[in-house]
Amino acid sequence: MSNTVRVQPDLKFVQELQQVGGESLKKCYQCATCSVACPLSPADAPYPRKEMVWAQWGLKDRLLNDIDIWLCHNCGTCSDLCPRGAKPGDLLAALRNMAYRNLAKPTCIGTWMSSAKYLPILFLIPAILYMAIWVMRAGVLGTAFPLFAAEGHELKVVADGAVIFGGLFPGDYFIDPIFGAVFLFMLICFGGGIGSLLKSFQTMPKTFIVGRGPEPSFVVCLIDTLKNEVAQHSRFKNCGEEEKDTQRYVGHLFVFYAFIALMIVTGTVAAGHWGGAWFLEHVLGLEGGFAGLLAFLGHTPMPLWSPVKLLANVGAFALIYGLMKLTSRRTALDAAKSTSNWYDWYLLTVIWGIALTGLGSEVFRLLGQPVLAYPTYYLHLILVFMLLAYLPWSKLGHVVYRTVALAYARKIGRLPMGELK
Repeated sequence: MSNTVRVQPDLKFVQELQQVGGESLKKCYQCATCSVACPLSPADAPYPRKEMVWAQWGLKDRLLNDIDIWLCHNCGTCSDLCPRGAKPGDLLAALRNMAYRNLAKPTCIGTWMSSAKYLPILFLIPAILYMAIWVMRAGVLGTAFPLFAAEGHELKVVADGAVIFGGLFPGDYFIDPIFGAVFLFMLICFGGGIGSLLKSFQTMPKTFIVGRGPEPSFVVCLIDTLKNEVAQHSRFKNCGEEEKDTQRYVGHLFVFYAFIALMIVTGTVAAGHWGGAWFLEHVLGLEGGFAGLLAFLGHTPMPLWSPVKLLANVGAFALIYGLMKLTSRRTALDAAKSTSNWYDWYLLTVIWGIALTGLGSEVFRLLGQPVLAYPTYYLHLILVFMLLAYLPWSKLGHVVYRTVALAYARKIGRLPMGELK
């Protein structure tokens, strides 16, 4: 005699899911074309067919604890071939959007990141903070658009000087401490989000593979994921074969390595300034040699021939090239098969803003135009703050969450170890 199982759908969850990108899920009639067509879905319990069923039934806990929503890379093949236009790729993207909202604390930021109506709040927090610094410094300097000349280790306002952003927005007292606190806040929130994500996976069944041997540790699986997937973007490369898929792969790859280049630049400047100019020279009294080299690397503004500056500019242009590819692909999407949502356009807009204001700040500084340089730099600070402070709740958070999920999937045997074939 079979047991009766009562399904109790969460209708509110279904409505929320439709609002964040899964509006077409009711069109699905379970033909399984999506699972057959997906180039990445495992043969055992493939996605996204089962997720479409669970979504229609309103099985919230089953879906939000499902590791497969993170294994999907949203190439759109399933949506392109769906005979009913149910857009299963959009559904999995919508599920990730819902996960971003609640994984990390405080969840109020996740709520603000979920809709355009909260954009003024997200923007005004850093805008007011940096405007207060600008107004205060303008009062001290006697002008809101100062030009500076160096006198020893000090900067003096002169009529025929140069645009120096650190003179108006001092790094030691304002910019570095603020971004240091934002970075620490981001790490703490990501830590909580990763903990929540791993906890949600505990109900996932393990796959026992004959001949696999002992279950690998999570650290080993994470290293394998970083080496064979993240560094090569192999899943993006193998996810679809059309031109739009190539654009997505190239775009993600350029943006990814552009961010790494810019992170190296930021880390080098910070280490040079605080480790060389401040600690080794000012605190320990060391001069020349390694201390002098570190201090030189941390000194800004840098000459254009500086290796650090060259890397920064290469990273900036790589970022713009990658953004062009991703934006071109997204604007060319067939709305009948796949759509873009608020999370997509928010992230693209913020990163575009960072790239353009970063380059604009450099150009206007070199041209000696303070009326253009300082407002552009002010916007750059706001956008960098928005990217970092809200990262655990944004679509870019998938860089962390998806990497963790891919590593855990290797650990339980859902995905094989080694390079993706």
